[in-house]
Amino acid sequence: MTHRERALSLTQARGIARARDFKAAGIPLVYLKRLTETGELVRLNRGLYQQPERVGEHTAHDLAEAARLVPGGVVSLISALHHHELTTQLPHAVWMTIPHKARTPNVQGLKLEIVRATGAVMTAGVEQIEVEGVLVPIYGVAKTVADCFKHRRHVGEDVAIEALRDALRQRKTTPSQLMTYAAINRVSERMQPYIKAIE
Repeated sequence: MTHRERALSLTQARGIARARDFKAAGIPLVYLKRLTETGELVRLNRGLYQQPERVGEHTAHDLAEAARLVPGGVVSLISALHHHELTTQLPHAVWMTIPHKARTPNVQGLKLEIVRATGAVMTAGVEQIEVEGVLVPIYGVAKTVADCFKHRRHVGEDVAIEALRDALRQRKTTPSQLMTYAAINRVSERMQPYIKAIE
């Protein structure tokens, strides 16, 4: 296999490949420049490459890009609500939760809203979705709703209440699942009256 073929096959397998992925596979970075010049690869962002036919094939393209740019981050809050179809708001940025002590990502060309978490608040309720061949970590419905209550100053309490109501009415989660994540996030007292009113 030539370097070109290996570079294309790597991009096909990863969905969105990072420059360091090519480096690790022993592909000289000069090939990335050549492949973007011939149009066989598209440079999405600094150090991020994708095959042209896959660019923007999914409305969640930004989520895939964010997952590649922020390893260890989890798609959360408004972006997760949008993915789960629990808000009419279009996120102006990709909302991500990162570990409390992680460095703030320095990303150009993609707007990020970063919140921080530790322990179970960071790790509980993470699911994986596939977007353009990229595995994207994202919080599930119940965890996302609980997160919206925890970060209500960022997202707005009305957004959190609407998400909780819609999640229960559309049967995307249950009161007991919501209360499990409410306890992890320490927002049980705030969420319980709304859950009782809808039940």
